[in-house]
Amino acid sequence: MSIHNQSLLNDAGILNLEDASVVIVYTEWNDTVINELVAGCDRSLAQYNVSKVSKVVVPGAFELPFACKEYWHRTQGTSRQPGAIIAFGCVIRGETPHFDYVCKGVTEGIMQLNLELPVPVIFGILTVDNMQQAEERLGGIHGHKGEEAAITALKMISMMRQL
Repeated sequence: MSIHNQSLLNDAGILNLEDASVVIVYTEWNDTVINELVAGCDRSLAQYNVSKVSKVVVPGAFELPFACKEYWHRTQGTSRQPGAIIAFGCVIRGETPHFDYVCKGVTEGIMQLNLELPVPVIFGILTVDNMQQAEERLGGIHGHKGEEAAITALKMISMMRQL
């Protein structure tokens, strides 16, 4: 985790979230990228002693909003109900309009969940032109988006507890 992210987390006062529960919903597609996003997220959550982590795998990015919503509804009132949901996917541009349709649909779906559900749904979807751009977001020049998603989830849980 970068020193910058560490200082933000400390300054935000969210270090005492050992009881926090997070679900990670991620895709099978582009698994090399996705596995590293999830690993970075796991590292960050473990660093802050978050041990209640569940995982759900879906076929592709388009299915992420549905799975997030279903997980929330199916865990209501149980010990598995999350304080935040993190959605990970990677859509790499091809030579068809498929990229634009999927990106728009997933973005709008996750945004809608943030308006409907009482917990934050963190957008961890990489929308890139090529594999190099994806790698730059897995600890390269653009940081590690998996770690950043975990930090965002913890900050949002903390904010919700302070309201």
